[in-house]
Amino acid sequence: MQTEKGQSIEDASMQMIEEEIGSHDYDEKEWPIVRRIIHSTADFDFAGKNKVIFSQNAIKSGIEALRNGKSLVVDVNGVIGGLNKQNPKDFQNEIICNISNPQAMELAKKEGKTRSQISMRMAASNIDGGIVAIGNAPTALLEVIQMVKEGLVKPALIIGIPVGFISSPESKEELANITGVEFITNIGRKGGSSSASAIVNALYKLLRAELGS
Repeated sequence: MQTEKGQSIEDASMQMIEEEIGSHDYDEKEWPIVRRIIHSTADFDFAGKNKVIFSQNAIKSGIEALRNGKSLVVDVNGVIGGLNKQNPKDFQNEIICNISNPQAMELAKKEGKTRSQISMRMAASNIDGGIVAIGNAPTALLEVIQMVKEGLVKPALIIGIPVGFISSPESKEELANITGVEFITNIGRKGGSSSASAIVNALYKLLRAELGS
């Protein structure tokens, strides 16, 4: 948990963001998430209209999954590094990251896929009903979308915000057009592990606010 000094710095940063942004088009649940992305990246472009896209029940579904102890599947360890570790501990959310699993490397070579694709397939049972947070690998996001289309999984929420040039904007566009699954994504090349973990941290904060803790 935050120290008193750390919390005061965070509060001052959030106030600075509020003052610099002024008015925006996000609602009272969306804005704390977007603001935390800005806090983690110092990138005010995320505050632009429709830069971060929420499906209709994305926030509600994500909060419920966390409250109910569902798994959190991430594409890279960098997402884990940005999480407040007390949150998954308190709500018993298992964090799954298979990117460094030797079996993922072996299967990726054998099948001609990326490790990110294989790591998502390996986590299918945890993805189903859980939350996926992808900040680095567009191929991981595309693989999860494909798994949804195959009827293999139905996540409570897909956080798809991979950074990059190859397939990054396209993977987000495909996610934004998916049906039957809740998502949070953004437009363009920007994103990253810090953005993905910021979204998860913000969901936990909204959950704690609901619980009054």
